Amino acid sequence: MRLKRPRPASPDQVRITREGETAIIEYADPSISVVNLRVGPSLAGMTDAEVLELFNDMLEAQAEIAAGVDPTLTEIPPGHPQIEYNEQSGQWVPRGQVLRCHIDDDAEEGTIIQIDDMELDMAAFGRMLQVFSGFGMRIAFVDEEDVTEEPEIVVREPDDD
Repeated sequence: MRLKRPRPASPDQVRITREGETAIIEYADPSISVVNLRVGPSLAGMTDAEVLELFNDMLEAQAEIAAGVDPTLTEIPPGHPQIEYNEQSGQWVPRGQVLRCHIDDDAEEGTIIQIDDMELDMAAFGRMLQVFSGFGMRIAFVDEEDVTEEPEIVVREPDDD
């Protein structure tokens, strides 16, 4: 079961503990994710109420930012690189929010995801997806010749045959 995203809380809805400079915020409702809030050295002098106020303010600021984000997704045009290597993180990162890729099977390396002219093993592909940690994704499997086309999607149960 995927845990629910944290939401602003009152003191009776959470338990706050500390580990060094990090506040661990655990909801009474076990279906909500535990949060490790890195506060820094000032945490030692803060009350639980102050930590909770900081946490709630952070969640409200995140919600305001998310509300102002344009929901339009960027797909890099065919012929242009969809991913780039980021030296700082030491991994491949997407340039847009839509990826056109092909799935291949290599006898020695296992499953290979090909994006443009790059071949990523599952570990490298998984690291690249971590850029979007906290997001959801939809995957549409199409014939390899149709990967640049937007498929028609019908929401229904699959046929039994």
